[in-house]
Order: sequence, then structure tokens, then C-alpha cells
Amino acid sequence: MHFKMIVVFIEDEKTDAVMEAAREAGATGATVINNARGEGLNQSKTFFGLSLDTQRDVLLFLVEEHLSRHIIEEINRVGELDSKPGTGIAFQIDVEDAVGVTRQQEQITAEVKEFL
Repeated sequence: MHFKMIVVFIEDEKTDAVMEAAREAGATGATVINNARGEGLNQSKTFFGLSLDTQRDVLLFLVEEHLSRHIIEEINRVGELDSKPGTGIAFQIDVEDAVGVTRQQEQITAEVKEFL
């Protein structure tokens, strides 16, 4: 079984909605890293040295490669990544090897057979 890692940087108020959409699209879980900070094309505005930007979360999904495109499209739709500038980004990375995912593999195998 081959995996992809989907990495999502998203506004913290959208984290729950993105997690739910990813699960409905086939993700079996995620790791959430709270209170990340990033900068895009424009530097962040500050007020007396305090950032005025909203907090971001980093979501890490390890998903089966055949489901990854559908999952990332749902993340994009719910997170409004392409439609609203500055809401976040998502990308996927090939995973060469993974351990500790035996239970997920059993569930994913059944889902992928239905998907294909």
C-alpha cells in the first residue's frame, strides 16, 4: 500500500470543518499542530510588536494514494483555499514508507476497493 502525506496550513477557526471534510472524503485521522505562524507575499501587520494575523493550525494526514486527490480537493473546497486569499495552503508529499498504520491499512484497503 502506498501513502501520501497531505499537509494543510489553515486558519484555526476552519480546522474542525476541514478535518470533518477530510474524514468524509476518506482520511482516517490526522495530527493537528496548533498555533503555527506563517507569512505570505505580504509581511504581517503588527500593533506594538504583536501580530494582528489569525492563528493557523497545521494538519498532517497520512492517506492512501488513490484517495489523496479527492481528499485534498475537499480540503480546498471547505477551507476556501483557492477562493479566499490568505486562508491557507495544502499540498501532498509522497511517503516512501510508513509503520504503525496496520489498523488503518485494513480499513483503507476495503475503502479503496470500493473506490476503484
